[in-house]
Order: sequence, then C-alpha cells, then structure tokens
Amino acid sequence: MSNLTKGLILLLVILGIGAGLVVWKNKVGGSSHIAGSFNSISKEEVELLLSDLAKINPMALKRFSQDPEMKKQQLDNLKQLLAFASQAQKEGLTNDPNNRQELENIRAEVVAVNYDKEINKDKGPMPPFGFITEDQVKEFWGPGEQPAKGFFASLKDKMGMGEEDHEVAFQKFLDSKINVLKSNNPQMKDREVTEEEKTQARDFFAKIEIYEKEYEDKASSGELSKEFVEKTNLQIKLQQAQFLAKLYSEKLTDKVKVTDEDIAKYVSEHPELNNAEKRAKAEEVLNRAKAGEDFAALANEFSEDPGNKDPKGVAQGGIYKDVTKGKMVKPFEEAALALEPGQVSPNLVESDFGYHIIKLEKKGEGKDAAGQPAETYDVRHILFSTTYKDPADPEGREMPVKAYVRNKLETEKEKQVLEDIVKENNVQVPEDFTVPEVSEEQIQELMKKQQQQNQMPPMSPDGQPLPPSGPPKKIDVKPVPKKGK
Repeated sequence: MSNLTKGLILLLVILGIGAGLVVWKNKVGGSSHIAGSFNSISKEEVELLLSDLAKINPMALKRFSQDPEMKKQQLDNLKQLLAFASQAQKEGLTNDPNNRQELENIRAEVVAVNYDKEINKDKGPMPPFGFITEDQVKEFWGPGEQPAKGFFASLKDKMGMGEEDHEVAFQKFLDSKINVLKSNNPQMKDREVTEEEKTQARDFFAKIEIYEKEYEDKASSGELSKEFVEKTNLQIKLQQAQFLAKLYSEKLTDKVKVTDEDIAKYVSEHPELNNAEKRAKAEEVLNRAKAGEDFAALANEFSEDPGNKDPKGVAQGGIYKDVTKGKMVKPFEEAALALEPGQVSPNLVESDFGYHIIKLEKKGEGKDAAGQPAETYDVRHILFSTTYKDPADPEGREMPVKAYVRNKLETEKEKQVLEDIVKENNVQVPEDFTVPEVSEEQIQELMKKQQQQNQMPPMSPDGQPLPPSGPPKKIDVKPVPKKGK
C-alpha cells in the first residue's frame, strides 16, 4: 500500500468517517447521486463531523483538540482526500459506468445505515436493518410491485428516462460490488458468487432500498431534522470522496515510481552512501580466503553478520548449518550452491544486505518447514554490511542502501504529487472551526458503554440473545502426533 493511500485511511480512522457504513461482509456487497464538488468542505461540515466524533470517540476528539500537530496533520489529510476525489472527477473517473454505480451504491448505503440508526436508536441492540421484517422484504420483491423509488429515480421518470425493474437494479448493484471486490483483491479475480451469497446480497439490497425510500419521503416532508439530513449528506460526500481518492491514488503508481537509475544517481551524489571503501576491504579479505587462510578465523575477525554470534556473544566462524534451499536471499544461495564443498566463491556476492564472501562446506538432504524432502547445505559466510540508518530517524532501523534511497525518493515524489494535486484543485478546508469540548463524564460514559458491550450475551444472526446452553459438552480431542514420530 502506498503512503498516499495510508494517509487517507489514517484520516478516516481518526476522524471516524463512515464508522457505521455496512459493507456486505466484504464479499459482494439504488437510487442515488454523486456529490457535486469535492474541492471544499465548510466550517459547518467540519463541526458536524467533530460533533459526531464527540459521541463516538470523545478521547480521540480530546487528542485532536489538544495536539496542534495532530490537528494540522488531519486537516492536511482531509485536503488530500478531497483533492484526490476532485482530481478523479476532473479526469472522468466518475463517468466510468462501474464507478458511477458504486458511487450510487455508496449513497444508498450511507442513507439507509444512518436512517436505520436514527429511527431505531432507542429500541435496543439489533444488527443493521434488523427491524425490517421479512414481510417488508417480500413486499419489496412481490409480483406486480413497482420499484421502491428514491428521489433521483423519480426525477428520472419526470425527465423521461424511464424506470428500472428491481431485478435490473439489483443486478447492477451486485455487478458493481463484485467488480470492486475483484479490483481490490486480485486473488478473487476468478471467484464466482454462490447462490447463498447472492441471496444475502438480495436481502441487503432490498433493505437498503426500503430504508432509502423512507428516508427520502421523510426528508422531503420535513419529518427528519435538518442536522440529521446535513450529517447524512456529509457522510455521503466523504464516503464517495474516499472511494474516488482510492481510485485516483492507484493511477499515480507511475508518477511516484523510482527507477534503478534514479537510485544510482542519488547514491553517486551522496558520498556517505558510497560503499567503494567497504567493497575494497571485502575484496582484500576475499583474496586472503582464496589464498587459503582460515575462513572461520577471517569470519570472526571481519564479518558484520549479527548471526555469526550465539546468544552468549561467542563468534561461530560464520557457519550456517543445514540451510534449507530457498531460505537465503537469492544471490547468496545461487552462489553457494554453484560451489563444490571446500570451495570459496571466486567473486564477491552482492545482495541488498552487503558484500558476501562464501565458502561451501557440504551439501545434503533434509526436510523443509512443511516436512517435505529438500536440499540442504552447510555454508560459511563473511558479510560486509552496506545497510544504512537514516540519521534523521533515530527510531528507524537499518536497511539496505537501495531500499533506503528508494523509500526516500518515493516519499519525496509522493509529497510533491500531493502538494501539486491539492494546489491544482484549490481545496478549501477551514481552520477557524469550533472543536466541541470533551468532559471527563463523556469519556467515562464511553468506557462504561464499551464495558457493557463486552459483557453482552452472544447474539443469534437475527439479533436475539441466545438462551443459556447449560454446561459445555465434553469434546473428545485426540492428541496430534508430532512430526517425525
């Protein structure tokens, strides 16, 4: 995952955007519309977002209000999110039929989920849409029943655009969900939807449509509060922005790609990363090993491999015993297995970790981690490490020079791309909004609710508490024999 995408996801997690959005178990799952402009968010919208966070996670809101750096970072992330969505819209990603359908799905889902929580908030625990009855779902799909239309579906009729049958609308919904799933997970490319999954999706789709229709009827008649409607519209905007931003971030791979030529050029311009002296020293030790000096003694004197010492710090002469083929990095293993027992590699072997001098001790047969027959070998090894620790990151770990440079250059390119996109889209995010105060009572109340939720009895699929099951049945568990026994 790129740093671009990570930043956007971090924003959503901390500010709690879309915390209640149902995605149909991340498997395969209306009428709606795409938010107009994504390049701005008003002061009132930010305050709505924060007021919602106060109810969901007052501790996070308290951190947000007290930590200026965190506040700045989250506002920057919000700008980036909106800029990416705006740029995606500019470049026509919203015109793609599948993307457009998913944006419509997002609106319908956000509306239905928020409406469900609002009208049923005082009725006790229940899974999403748990208060919609089977009779309502049957009526939705019933013969001769006209589709439950939302505002924009009705608008299509008035404009002479016709109406969609429920089955046609459901198929579009399902196809969109499957396409999104497969694009996010290549391993699902050839996955077929089972009949059971399709049935679940039909049920989910019907419930979304039922609640969306109710919401639009009540919103147009003024039965729903203005604040609730505005909050729902804001969540629609941010959820759609998240979807578009992810789509656009995937298009930027080439723009932030760092080539081997870029890395070589950077290293040549930074002497502290040049390993010429270390290579010369490694060549000198290699020549001594090839001349017949004690390899183990050379390893104990020169090797920078931390694995050359046992837990007590005693040097091991560079030996690795019973190494299973496939365990070591490719350049090291290929060089080792090209030798005959007793031979020293004629040349230095370079990997991301440094320069290796290798002596093969023996080849044999053993078993891999799965217990299958595998080629093994004993090898001695002297490492001249070329890893590098970023002096600007005291908490960072050492890493191969190429990896360090690649990461540094990619980060710089990503930062520049982000700045350019935000600037090009002139994203406006206010800074003079009011952050709700968080009391100690609110935090204690949240902790109390969380504790109560953790102590709730197990629920059945329809949301009902399961009855006591009595003492647990004894399960006869046979011991598993150890491998090789």
